[in-house]
This record gives sequence, C-alpha cells and structure tokens, in this order.
Amino acid sequence: MPLGKGPADPVDKPKHGEHGVGSTIKSHTVSSTSRQTLKLDPEYARWTAPFGDKTRVPPCDTPLAFRQFNDTFVRVAWALLPPQPSIIQTRHRCTSYDGVEVDIVRFATTGQMNSGATPQPAVLYLHGGAMVAMSVDIFAPRLAILAAESGVQIFAVEYRLAPEHPHPTPVEDCYAALSWLSTHAIELQVDPTRIGLVGDSAGGGLAAGTALMARDRRLNPPIKKQILIYPMLDDRSTAALSRTTPASPLVDFATIPLPIITMCWEAYVGKENPGRADADVSPYAAPGRAGDLRGLPSTYIDVGGLDLFRDECASFAARLAAADVEVEFHLFPGLPHGFDSASDIGATKRAVEGRIRWMRDL
Repeated sequence: MPLGKGPADPVDKPKHGEHGVGSTIKSHTVSSTSRQTLKLDPEYARWTAPFGDKTRVPPCDTPLAFRQFNDTFVRVAWALLPPQPSIIQTRHRCTSYDGVEVDIVRFATTGQMNSGATPQPAVLYLHGGAMVAMSVDIFAPRLAILAAESGVQIFAVEYRLAPEHPHPTPVEDCYAALSWLSTHAIELQVDPTRIGLVGDSAGGGLAAGTALMARDRRLNPPIKKQILIYPMLDDRSTAALSRTTPASPLVDFATIPLPIITMCWEAYVGKENPGRADADVSPYAAPGRAGDLRGLPSTYIDVGGLDLFRDECASFAARLAAADVEVEFHLFPGLPHGFDSASDIGATKRAVEGRIRWMRDL
C-alpha cells in the first residue's frame, strides 16, 4: 500500500462498549486508607527534596504556554548532560502523507555509518511532550547517551505538533519516517528485519499508534519490537480520573497536572472528543482504543506506580498478553511520570537496564 495511504482507522476499530480499558474505567470513591498506601519511593523523594515544586509543571492555560515552559526548562536541564563524542548526528528527510518533508536525525557512531559495515539494528525514536511540546533538538543530549550506552543507532523523528497539527499528522509523520527507514535500510547499513520503535510519554503513544499502522498497512519486514516508556495511550483514562470523586490520590503526585494532560488530548484529537466512549477518536491517536491488538510486535512497557498513565499502561499490557503478543511490563512503585529524570536512583537504573536490554536484543 502506498506511503501515507490506507484506511483512516484500523479495520478492527471497536464498537461502542468494546474499548478495553475505557469500558472498565469508572469514577470511584477513594477511601482515606487507600490514599495512605501510595507514597513516593524513598530514593526519589530524597532526589526531589532540593527542587521543591520545580519537579512539577505549573498550571498552564494553553498548549502553547505549556510548550513554552516545558521546552525552556528541559532544554536548560538537559544541556548539562555529558557530551557523547562517539555519537555523530546526521540529518535526513522523508515525505509525510500530505507531501510535507519531515526531518529525521540519526545518532550513530562512525563505524555504524561506514558504508562497508554489516547491517545493524536500529530504533526509530519518538520523543515525548504530551503531543504539543519538545523536539529532537531538545532531546538530543539524552538520545546521544542512549545511543552510546546501548550501542544501537537511533533515528529520531521531528514530527509536527498539535495544536497546529492535530491528529492524524503527528502519527502519520512517524509512520512516514518508519517507512523511509525500512525502505532505505540497506543503504543506511540497517538491517530492515531488526528495526524497533521506542517512545516515551506521548512518544510512547505515537510508537504504539505507528505499530498499529504498520500492522494494518502491512509494512514488510514488520517491526521487530516496540519499547514504550510510560506511554500516553488512552484519552478515556485521563477523563475518568477527572471525574473521580473524591480526587484520585494519583493527582497529588502528578508531575504534569491532570488539567494540562486533558488540554493536550483536546489539542490532539479535538476539544469535544477526549473521554467520550462514542467519540470518533482513531486508535492510531489513542492506541488504548484499538479493538484488536493481535499481530503487534513484542512489547516492553514500564511506568511508575504514581503515574497518571498507570492504569492505561497496565491495561494495554494485559490486553497485549491476552492477544498473544510477547510482553514485558514493569510497574515501579512510588514513582510518578518522568521518574527517570532522577537518573541515579535504583528504580531508574533498573528501568534503563530493561529498555537497553530490549534495544540490544533487536
């Protein structure tokens, strides 16, 4: 099927009431006893103590205000990460579904780019940012470290962002990059049978949506693995948390406030759509809505036990397993969204080890 073409939604889009996680999430009452069982991981709590409220995003009225705060803060913080002189960045371009060219940045060693090198595995990386923020340029210091530590080359996609470019543009940009990488694999010294998808937060949701597209559009060779890092998968779970009375204890630990996540979903899939079971939200935009997960690649997922995305991640992992997809799922207690900013704590080291292990096993 030609690049960017094909059905607007998977042919298995579920009927009303068959949405998996969304069909079981309901508002509920949280007892004071259950509130007391959730607490920060001691190591993470010690790491956050000097920062106070700076580990939490302040209230933002618009997606662009969130983008401005998030991009500025993270760019300054990650610029302090140690450089990786062995990793060279090169820029490529692919054409997306609407004819617009999208940048792809390669993070690789000289040896991996050598024209005589044996074809190696590679991952397509989709950055986080709640569908409305961040860029490959901001993520570059972290991606260089990941490429150096894993020994696996990375191709990072500069997909377009909502609200200027709502669904389907971001996920179509990601699929166009995947198709380009698969088609040009040999000339890039990449083994097309050993390509994986990696994404964090919103990028994890985009990775899952891209994997669904690749399955439905019959990408050949198929994706080998997907590595989803606390992925943003389902607009309905965030809406359910918003309706919970009294408020879920997860809200107190949120590093990105619940209203901002809701606002970002609205920017991505339309203001009236998030949380409605009968809304016309594509499973490519919210993979938790997919009715059939059979045929997806082997999947690694990790998420913190205090993350607002906890339940949708756990449900997605369970549904993948029920669909006979190989799954490795980790729920790290006492940790909120983006916990791996605390790079030296034990839980982060275990999470990063698992992610790198899956990359190396491509």
